[in-house]
Amino acid sequence: MGTTFTISGAVLRKAGLNVNAGLLSGGVYISGTTLIIDHWINDAESIINSATRKNWVSAYDGLNANYKNILGDAASSLAAMNCIVYDMDGYTSSVKAQVMLDVLRDNFLRDLDILKDKKTEDFID
Repeated sequence: MGTTFTISGAVLRKAGLNVNAGLLSGGVYISGTTLIIDHWINDAESIINSATRKNWVSAYDGLNANYKNILGDAASSLAAMNCIVYDMDGYTSSVKAQVMLDVLRDNFLRDLDILKDKKTEDFID
């Protein structure tokens, strides 16, 4: 299954310079030919759809750039969190990794709040 809101490169950029080398090289698969990062992006897309009670994947092609950027930021932030917790050994300290997780969580929650807000829909559309 393909991804819609973001790509693995955006996820890895947010996961930082010390992300697991296997993830960085694209060598970690969840099953068959599905990259684990793509799996995490698909999970994030499902969570966003469920939390906002809207199927953004189906509506994606008709959305303007503002919505697409918010959806991409939300999905890449959540997927990047999975990259960090997958293997924290490369990070210089657990505190550094935790700060990165906190920032990504805050970005994800902010994006969800924006997507849920009816005033955003009125403003962006």
